[in-house]
Amino acid sequence: MAFALRLLSASQPAAIRQEMNRIGVTPEGLELMIGKAEFLIVKVSNISVPAANILKQEMLAKGGEVALGKEMAYLQAGEGEAIIMGTRTQYRRLLELLPRQPFGLSALAQDLNRLLTNIEAGPVPLTIKDRHFEWGKKTYIMGIINLTPDSFSGDGVFGEDQLLTKVLRQAEAFLEAGADLLDIGGQSTRPGYTEISAEEEKRRILPVLEILARKIPLPLSVDTYKPAVAKAALAAGADLINDIWGLQKDPAMVKVAVDAQVPVIAMHNKTTPEYTDLMGEIAAFLQKSIDLAVAQGLPREKVIIDPGIGFGKTPAQNLTVLNRLDELKALGAPIMLGTSRKSVIGHVLDLPVDQRLEGTAATVALGIARGAHLIRVHDVEAMVRVARMTDAIIHSADHNH
Repeated sequence: MAFALRLLSASQPAAIRQEMNRIGVTPEGLELMIGKAEFLIVKVSNISVPAANILKQEMLAKGGEVALGKEMAYLQAGEGEAIIMGTRTQYRRLLELLPRQPFGLSALAQDLNRLLTNIEAGPVPLTIKDRHFEWGKKTYIMGIINLTPDSFSGDGVFGEDQLLTKVLRQAEAFLEAGADLLDIGGQSTRPGYTEISAEEEKRRILPVLEILARKIPLPLSVDTYKPAVAKAALAAGADLINDIWGLQKDPAMVKVAVDAQVPVIAMHNKTTPEYTDLMGEIAAFLQKSIDLAVAQGLPREKVIIDPGIGFGKTPAQNLTVLNRLDELKALGAPIMLGTSRKSVIGHVLDLPVDQRLEGTAATVALGIARGAHLIRVHDVEAMVRVARMTDAIIHSADHNH
């Protein structure tokens, strides 16, 4: 009889586990083999030539591989980069030996171990304002409330009569539509924005935060990079800080978060879109944000990361970040994605800001598939539906035994 061959998705451990169950692999055999089914590729920077060559020999002995540039392979460079390729099981075997090796390989073993643990375990759950966020179980939705006259998306509700009534109505509609958090901002960060004073920003957002904290059960995030504004916002009822400069613009911001012990969203940002290694530099920036917070006493699980789509990146770079978002899983933090109505969508589809719903939906669906845990959006009702549908597809192997 003819054989029937079928490709299984190597990027879906749950699907592979399901297929092994289906063909009757024993539970013991399954646990032994599942690590061999997951293939990981890890890039190491700043590695010395002797360390790289020992790493290559050790990984080859486990059945894996390490790619080196020819200067590294021929022992001509001082230090450089290496790309490790292997199954999860091969990495675990490598880690049994690596700590005993010289040339800094014991430190590399610690970093590799942390990376593997981050990927295997995923982010730690978090409770914000009595709401429990179990990252990876479902995608959470953050609704945007702009209190700015110059919001790029034209949805600012600033300076009108009955402002508070209008904002409360918007918040209630977001709650009803399925939002899990609200993000309140008084300073526009559109390209070419005008910076306002901390006093003006407080004047815009504090009355709104006070009323929403009383009337809406959802956690409230304050979208600001000014420590004085963040501190006042927390006193007025905000539950977390969303900082577009990843806690790195003003060192006082970390202190505000630590003193209040509130979660933070640390976004990647840059003044010019110049990179030698786009994803590597974004990951390093976000790791620095995590380290800054943890060093001063904020629990690691309270740092959420955001790659900063539309900030310090060209349209092409924004698309690359979206496509390679899953690389940030190695940081072990929940990933927030904010693409809603952004210029990259306008650039691709040649559409004005009020016609970017479908473009946003595409970025949300793909972002979730690539590992986003939290989505920040203007169009809550539509994006809740997109997220639920995407979740159902991604988690289909979990319920399909």
